[in-house]
Amino acid sequence: MDLIYIPEDLSSCPKFGNKSCPPTNRSFRVRLIMYLLMTGAMVITIFGNLVIIISISHFKQLHSPTNFLILSMATTDFLLGFVIMPYSMVRSVESCWYFGDSFCKFHASFDMMLSLTSIFHLCSIAIDRFYAVCDPLHYNTTMTVSMIKRLLFFCWAAPALFSFGLVLSEANVSGMQSYEILIACFNFCALTFNKFWGTILFTTCFFTPGSIMVGIYGKIFIVSRRHARALSNMPENTKGAGRNLSKKKDRKAAKTLGIVMGVFLACWLPCFLAVLIDPYLDYSTPIIVLDLLVWLGYFNSTCNPLIHGFFYPWFRKALEHIVSGKIFRSNSDTANLFPEAH
Repeated sequence: MDLIYIPEDLSSCPKFGNKSCPPTNRSFRVRLIMYLLMTGAMVITIFGNLVIIISISHFKQLHSPTNFLILSMATTDFLLGFVIMPYSMVRSVESCWYFGDSFCKFHASFDMMLSLTSIFHLCSIAIDRFYAVCDPLHYNTTMTVSMIKRLLFFCWAAPALFSFGLVLSEANVSGMQSYEILIACFNFCALTFNKFWGTILFTTCFFTPGSIMVGIYGKIFIVSRRHARALSNMPENTKGAGRNLSKKKDRKAAKTLGIVMGVFLACWLPCFLAVLIDPYLDYSTPIIVLDLLVWLGYFNSTCNPLIHGFFYPWFRKALEHIVSGKIFRSNSDTANLFPEAH
């Protein structure tokens, strides 16, 4: 999510000319290093999430409610890497926006939409894992295909309406005279929020769903520990191997998705805190700090496929099929990605 630094003193603005780029002290070497690091993050984000999208879409064995939610979240991360990060990279390195005012509004709206969509997806995944681990008897009747479709619609529609409505109406900068002067002087393109909308965004779009997710995963952790103790106390001849394997997979999936959520909070919490606090500090946070917070948030989309690659054997197996070209063979969609289950 883009943020902007509004300098207190705008008296030097006219000497650069209207809609100019402010001078930067970054050397060519520093800019080159920044481009290399950001490009590396983009490549991992784009291709890592593309592997998840192709894998879940292609292999029938991966067609499950949870994986459809993961597929949709990977699409969010892919779009962030493919559509948002390249333009944000140029703006961050060059300290200037070269792509016009109209595209600036689209970029800012789409950026905020994808950030919020990720949060809503993680909330939906947390709900799915809650029923799988804590109420497995009703899981299949609760998390139906129809329910997943409704969740996915909400995950995309609500952030889209909120983000585009807020940015295009310019309600987020209402009453901010210094912002209007700055935009008139310089080629800036970044989101900023007045006190009211900064508080609303943090409270309703981050703190509330984040608290719900933490509560759900806390409950899942407690139930998983209880199940593990109950199974360990059962006689060996009463333990069903298939049932144990299923419960083990559910607990592992819940643990992995909990790590995904933890990484998300670690990456985006500083950025959303800046959204909340900076208006009350008279927008005095240095632009380099805000840029770092924004890219820390983007880094969450880079981490997600790496987490899947580390914790999910099916991801590595699917990647092997894709890289080796086995995916183009006939009936490749029925390949077994869980050999340990047999």
